[in-house]
Amino acid sequence: MKSNIKNTDSARSKILTIPNMLSFFRLCLIPVFMWLYCVEKNYIWTGIILIVSGLTDTVDGFVARHFNMVSDLGKILDPIADKMTQAAMLFCLLTRFPLMILPLGLMVLKEFFMGVTGLLVIQKTGKVFGAEWHGKVSTWLLYIMMILHVFWFNIPDTVSKVLIGVCVVMMAISLVLYGRHNLKALGQEEKNTEG
Repeated sequence: MKSNIKNTDSARSKILTIPNMLSFFRLCLIPVFMWLYCVEKNYIWTGIILIVSGLTDTVDGFVARHFNMVSDLGKILDPIADKMTQAAMLFCLLTRFPLMILPLGLMVLKEFFMGVTGLLVIQKTGKVFGAEWHGKVSTWLLYIMMILHVFWFNIPDTVSKVLIGVCVVMMAISLVLYGRHNLKALGQEEKNTEG
């Protein structure tokens, strides 16, 4: 029993794991696809790199869970890589699609709120929460929307608005659910402290 606990603790504290290296790799891809989209105007390669980034995100989560490589660093690094990739791509798309300001603005609001409440949860409980299902759905919808806008150069305005609208709605739902989860954790900790 003690050896299992030690193995879990050591896995959580590991830094050089495959999932963490994949997250770092995703961070390295950001300047590449920004240069391809904004400078080279090479939308095909931008889309390919964005797909690779999304796939590595899925792979690192799978590897972390199935090969006991979940780490506290990974729980922080993975969402940072996700959000920076998404924000960078939305910023690129904003140069052609003004409505991209909506998911970009909501993302900034969501991440600020989640960052503040998440840090309070870590400070008060010592726990680092991983991604929930709604966060994953929101991420995948966002990737699909961005990839379609990259590859489909002359995307109809109505289709573009619908895709952006679906993403914004799911991001708002995710913000509410994550916010409720973090506030509940903080409230529970205060009750335990008072008790």
